[in-house]
Amino acid sequence: MTIRMAKIVAVTVIAAFFSLVVYGNVVDFDSNFAAVRHVLSMDTTYQSPNLMWRAIDDPILQIQAYWLIIGWEGLTAFFCWLGALRLMISWAGGSENFNRAKSLAVFGLLMGFLLYGFGFLVVASEWFAMWQSKIWNAQETAGMFAAIILGVMIFVAMPEPRDADTGDATG
Repeated sequence: MTIRMAKIVAVTVIAAFFSLVVYGNVVDFDSNFAAVRHVLSMDTTYQSPNLMWRAIDDPILQIQAYWLIIGWEGLTAFFCWLGALRLMISWAGGSENFNRAKSLAVFGLLMGFLLYGFGFLVVASEWFAMWQSKIWNAQETAGMFAAIILGVMIFVAMPEPRDADTGDATG
């Protein structure tokens, strides 16, 4: 049962993380919006004409992009919380039941990985050349978050060990 508890706790930690991220982005909107605005406008990059056509300078599109990020974070938190709850409910059931209960948690974790792995590392860092900015570069932090979330997702997705006598989970 310790392995199951660890999986539930790991998903709960990610759910709490995304809940606080959403809270911070809404309560202190301007702080992180400044980062999104600078990344999208590419105003602190090397200003290469070969890349600057990618920049998004329209303030309305920038705000929409920021709200899209916040909405994605909120849905990620929601699915992780729901997944953790579903895992808790199936805690005492058999391994097959617990394995089936993982789907929402894994989905929420996948959403988090997509945000940091694709959204921040691929889109922001490479498409909008965030890596070139000395001030608005979140590449290292995004990589750390993506790695942690991916690690939790792999851990949670691992099948439960089965008891040799009953065919049921022992972990």
